[in-house]
Amino acid sequence: MKLTKSFNRSLWVFHLNTGSCNGCEIEIVATITPHYDPERFGIKLVGSPKHADVLLVTGPVTKMMAPKVRRVYEQVPDPKLVMCIGSCGQSGGVFYDSYNLDGPIDQVIPVDVYVPGCPPRPEAIIYGVVKAWEKLERLEAAQ
Repeated sequence: MKLTKSFNRSLWVFHLNTGSCNGCEIEIVATITPHYDPERFGIKLVGSPKHADVLLVTGPVTKMMAPKVRRVYEQVPDPKLVMCIGSCGQSGGVFYDSYNLDGPIDQVIPVDVYVPGCPPRPEAIIYGVVKAWEKLERLEAAQ
């Protein structure tokens, strides 16, 4: 019987809203409730990007937010991962033709994991975090 490798660390996540309608934020709050309890796996939200392993970004990037998104991205220590939650961050969503958009998130910072949906279900967000976790483990094993 083959045993799977267990994860060596917990994931600390910093959430950044770049100008969304807050639908994704409501689902993120639902994800961290006791019903889903991601803290049992060591996944928790932190209040500073300097303590995070994963940058969780929601919403399309507005022109005013683009430099702030880059600054927050640079504050996350290496190795780091970026998760794009929701359709707005991937394509602009319902705001795709707005005069104030600087583009999807991947035009401002590199994105590692996409979680589609408007808004995505908590199960999809947890699945995206697991994929980010696996990618982070591969990055650390390569170093």
